[in-house]
Amino acid sequence: MTTDLRRPTRMTVLGATGSIGCSTADVMLKHPDKFSAFALVGHQNSDKMLELASLLKPQWVIMTDSDAAKRLTGKLPAGIRLESGMNAAIAISADAETDMVMAAMVGSAGLPATLAAVKAGKRVGLANKECLVTAGQIFMAEAKVSGADVVPVDSEHAAVHQCLVGHDHASIKQVILTASGGPFRDRDPATLHTVTPEEAIAHPNWDMGAKISVDSATMMNKALELIEARWLFDIAPDKLSAIIHPESIIHGMVEYQDGSVLAQLAMPDMRMPIAYAMQIQPRLTTGIPWLDLAKAGQLNFQAVDQQRFPAMRLVQDVLKGNDSLAIAFNAANEEANAAFRNRQLGFMDIVTTVEKVLQQVDNVPVETLDDVWSHDAHARAMAVEIMNG
Repeated sequence: MTTDLRRPTRMTVLGATGSIGCSTADVMLKHPDKFSAFALVGHQNSDKMLELASLLKPQWVIMTDSDAAKRLTGKLPAGIRLESGMNAAIAISADAETDMVMAAMVGSAGLPATLAAVKAGKRVGLANKECLVTAGQIFMAEAKVSGADVVPVDSEHAAVHQCLVGHDHASIKQVILTASGGPFRDRDPATLHTVTPEEAIAHPNWDMGAKISVDSATMMNKALELIEARWLFDIAPDKLSAIIHPESIIHGMVEYQDGSVLAQLAMPDMRMPIAYAMQIQPRLTTGIPWLDLAKAGQLNFQAVDQQRFPAMRLVQDVLKGNDSLAIAFNAANEEANAAFRNRQLGFMDIVTTVEKVLQQVDNVPVETLDDVWSHDAHARAMAVEIMNG
């Protein structure tokens, strides 16, 4: 797709009312000459959508929840058209007027609209990891056919993307994702069975939603990111690894055959990778604090303890398998994570539940979205059955 550089890039933001969507809006507002809002897509948060629509003045607002759309009827600024439903979100993502889609819908619900953007050859800022975790082979094959430019928004993958630019893919020895280790990186593993949802959600570095914060506490989030990296960068599983870096200053590294290691550093703020996805060159100002290494003093690293974080052991088999395993891994985790947050499951039982599901599902290729939904539903049902004991 060729974008006319004389006019602003027309953005469609999926998941506009979430943290990534709001940070995207912040970057857009800093560069009104470069970006305009074509469509904002949300789910239930009508109050936040009204606020964003008033600031960004999109042509379209779409709420996938019909009741949320009704709450906005008659309240949006003049000239903004309102639609509801997932089909409207899918259509707007592939609309000829959309130049770029920021894919920040949470969960597998974001896959159809994001895939529609890829099939239409759009530039896609990918913040929805489930697209690659559940349908990585399908997703990247469609991008290759359409010529869609898929740029990662996760800070770790954005870092790796920057470290790969201009370098020979065959020279890669290892791709290393950094992990904060969450709130329990130094806690005695024997005490983790008593962890409460409030403790797990209290992330030391990032302000994230409850589900993602719990995923960070179990390091399931990093395990999912390794699956994502496999497809995004076309990297063999044995070249993917993770290391705990509590300061979250180095976001990712690439080691090459000559022994050199390239790393990307920045203060932990999602506006940096968002801005990078929106425009790689020239770089955009973001408003994030400057990195003062002298003030930081030191950067620390430690190996991932698989006793404390068993998800990182489980993912090794998932990475070597077919997409059906990754779908089950993600789906079972979503169910177990929700049960923990609802105080129906113990913290250490989250990954145990996922492991039990993986032991029972088929390791088979996935060729269509119907296959994705079928494997997803089967894994969820199995997880619920296991948790109900």
